Amino acid sequence: MSLLNNPPGNMTVHAMEEMDEDNLDILDVEQAVLTGEILRFEKGDARGTKYVVEGLVANHRAPVAVVGRFTTNGRYLIMAVYEKSDSEE
Repeated sequence: MSLLNNPPGNMTVHAMEEMDEDNLDILDVEQAVLTGEILRFEKGDARGTKYVVEGLVANHRAPVAVVGRFTTNGRYLIMAVYEKSDSEE
């Protein structure tokens, strides 16, 4: 079973557009979340804490950052996905 289990329900349109811009697919994002580590927490949003996770995509070509939060029903909602550049490391 996929971690993201029915991606449109667990990913914003914005995140899907960013995935497309960076030529990433759902398996890349899933791999990054499952094998990555939390870089930071972003608190202060009334909707809940955001978690920035960095991990490698499925073919290990580049690090990817995945920004998301847990919803009230415990699901991880991915709000942004982007390939990290050398200048961000």
